[in-house]
Amino acid sequence: MKVYCEKDYDQASRRAANIIAAQVLLKPECVLGLATGSTPVGAYKELIAKCEKGEIDFSKVRSVNLDEYKGLSPENDQSYRYFMNTNLFDHINIDKNNTNVPNGLEPDADKACADYDKIIESMGGVDLQLLGLGHNGHIAFNEPAEEFSKGTNCVNLTQMTIDANARFFESKDEVPKQAYTMGIASIMQAKKILIVACGEDKAEIVKKAFTGPITPQVPASVLQLHPDVTLVGDAAAMKYMV
Repeated sequence: MKVYCEKDYDQASRRAANIIAAQVLLKPECVLGLATGSTPVGAYKELIAKCEKGEIDFSKVRSVNLDEYKGLSPENDQSYRYFMNTNLFDHINIDKNNTNVPNGLEPDADKACADYDKIIESMGGVDLQLLGLGHNGHIAFNEPAEEFSKGTNCVNLTQMTIDANARFFESKDEVPKQAYTMGIASIMQAKKILIVACGEDKAEIVKKAFTGPITPQVPASVLQLHPDVTLVGDAAAMKYMV
């Protein structure tokens, strides 16, 4: 595992963006696995700037996102499709027909998950998967559990995750209680994984995930088994890793 400890969030975001840009330059038609949440926003801003300067071309890139809330339409301003459009896709030269997010409006969970797995398989898998890290060690919406999930699945969000997401909604009652999410096995099949963690509040879980035992109670700990993982964080989050 490669570990980069940067001074602050901005520098960590720049490092992450450079790693993603290198993947696109190396393979212009690559499949990027993308994440939502506050952590990747800085990296996306850096990628937008690179695209505007002509340093990177997304025209042949394909993408798959990790997850989507069940029940939210793409037009809902709290959906992850909306997030990706407003924070990245609307500002770069990517063909949105080549971007994929689970179908939150599909009520049949089995169908929604099977359809998404077929999309990933049809692309030949993910070349570079970007991940954030939840305070309880979740990656995507794969929460602590008795066993690691496999393919895309419908999850009941934990109260901790619902509370963390409540800041994006007018009230906690509006926060979706379920989501479709790429499974641990699907994530582990990516050729490369880039995980970004910033802030002192992530220091304990970074330590637990990357120096502790591999257990589904800390889903991110499974990344210790992946052959090509890069961990990028700021000094606060990485204080136990250096």
